[in-house]
Amino acid sequence: MLNRVVHLLPLELKAVLEKLPETALAQLEEIRIREGRPLELGLRGQSRFAGTDGTLRMAADGAYKPTGDICRKLLERITNYSLYAMEEELKRGFITVAGGHRIGLAGRTVLDSGSVRGIRDIGAFNIRIAREVIGSANHLLPKLLDRSRKSIHSTLILAPPQQGKTTLVRDLARSISYGLWGQGEGAGWQGRKVGVVDERSEIAACVRGIPTFDIGPRTDVMDACPKAEGIMMLLRSMSPEVIVADEIGRDEDGEAIREASHAGVSVIATAHAYDVQDALGRPVLRRLLEDGSFQQIVELRRTTSGFMHRIISAESAVRSPAAREPTAALTAAATSTFRRSGADPAPVESGLQRGGAT
Repeated sequence: MLNRVVHLLPLELKAVLEKLPETALAQLEEIRIREGRPLELGLRGQSRFAGTDGTLRMAADGAYKPTGDICRKLLERITNYSLYAMEEELKRGFITVAGGHRIGLAGRTVLDSGSVRGIRDIGAFNIRIAREVIGSANHLLPKLLDRSRKSIHSTLILAPPQQGKTTLVRDLARSISYGLWGQGEGAGWQGRKVGVVDERSEIAACVRGIPTFDIGPRTDVMDACPKAEGIMMLLRSMSPEVIVADEIGRDEDGEAIREASHAGVSVIATAHAYDVQDALGRPVLRRLLEDGSFQQIVELRRTTSGFMHRIISAESAVRSPAAREPTAALTAAATSTFRRSGADPAPVESGLQRGGAT
């Protein structure tokens, strides 16, 4: 995984990371660089600190600490030596580089009339390494088929950060575009025209408008475009049959998805939420589920060997009495049940299932 971002790293930092064991390099997902503090690595959902000799340790004691000079060099590389050119990205708190790798930034914010205009004195970076996992949606897609339209039901995928949502929707877009519906009833269906709104340039990882990940032969991408605007642009100009978007949550996102639904287009979208109850505690997601813009909900969980998913009927989830209780009161109980017994927070179309690697 390191070779995908090695060109961004200052030599001193690169030298430390190249000493890591091969098994760790293969599992590397995040590199967290904080000025004057221990170098932290994310390895398949687990956190470790790196020593100067490449050893991994649970405790921060004795770990390698990047200097201010290294952080400055890293910032210059990821901004291509022009902070001014990256002003909009800095305002959002992250930069997406070629390959779909997203680099989060933390530092002192610059305010303009109470709104964030940018970040200066940047002293922390989180390099998230994008991974393409062909076939990761193979177990899930056949369970989401809309047989009446020979396509996919509009589906909302829920999970906390770092559970594989983007990897999954990327592979769903690819499979739908190719017409890889699985061995069941959809085996003979043709592929569908897919429109991807890639606001953070992570799904398709476009470079100059050309996807670097395989997202299928019938897929069009609105790259670095806000989701609401991108959805409407695709509807007007590209006649998609399926639209894919990542991390929805704003009011304007909800309105655009509603428009797509009324236009007969299936929507696959992700959102940050632990489960259905959390999602129903977010007004935008609740309205979309209540008005039928989504037919299916997928709760996604990361495991060491792949991911687990649970498919829930959106209509049943909204009607469930438990779903109308305050989110805060349910979070702990829902977490416990999911892990302990696989009991469902609402009537389930398909139980807890294992998916492909993410």
